[in-house]
Amino acid sequence: MSKIIDISKTIQYNAGDPFFMKVKIKHKAHKKAKWLVRFLGLPFRLFPKKFTGWADDEIRKMGVHSTTHIDAPWHYSPTCKGKRAKTIDEIPLEWCYGDGIVIDMKHKKDFDPITSNDIKLFLKKENLALIPEMIVLIKTGRDKLMGTKDFFYKGTGMSAEATEWLINKGIKVMGIDQWGWDLPLTYLIKKAKLSNNSELFWEA
Repeated sequence: MSKIIDISKTIQYNAGDPFFMKVKIKHKAHKKAKWLVRFLGLPFRLFPKKFTGWADDEIRKMGVHSTTHIDAPWHYSPTCKGKRAKTIDEIPLEWCYGDGIVIDMKHKKDFDPITSNDIKLFLKKENLALIPEMIVLIKTGRDKLMGTKDFFYKGTGMSAEATEWLINKGIKVMGIDQWGWDLPLTYLIKKAKLSNNSELFWEA
C-alpha cells in the first residue's frame, strides 16, 4: 500500500501574512452545544448526561491564498486561448491526481528566476523526463519561511519562458512551495516600475 504524504499548508493565522491572507478561526467548546440544542427546544433536564456536546470550529475569515490551493485559469483572466477561462469548479478532477515530479530548485537565490534551462539541467542530472499531464512541483525551500514576514517578500520564482516550456511539454498542473509562482510580488512591482515594462508584472 502506498503511503500518502500530506504536504498541505495548515489553516492557521500567520503573523507574517499580508492583510488579505489573514485567517480568523473561532473554536467553540463542547458545552456550547447544550445551549444551541436548548435554543432549538430541548430542555436542559433532557440533555443526555454522558453527552458533553460537539466541539466546533468556525472559519470567520479566510482568503483562498491563505492555505494550500489551486488557481483556476479564471483567477488570472476571464479568457484563455480566446475562450472563456475555466473556473475552479470546472477544473477536471483527473488533472489533480496522477504521476508527479518534484523539481529541486533550492539552489536558486532570492529574486533569481527559474528558467527552462534550470529545469532541463535538473532533469538531465537526475535522469528524469517529463510526461504530458503529469503534475510538476517546484521545490524552492522557501516553505521554511512560512509564518514569517519574509515569506511574502523573499523567494525565487518561475520565469515566463520556463512556464511556457512546461505548458508546451503538456503539463497542466504546476505547484510551488513558496508564496507564489512568480518572483515575489513587491520585487516584481519595483522592477516593473524601474523598467517601465507592462509585460513584466506576473509574467509567469
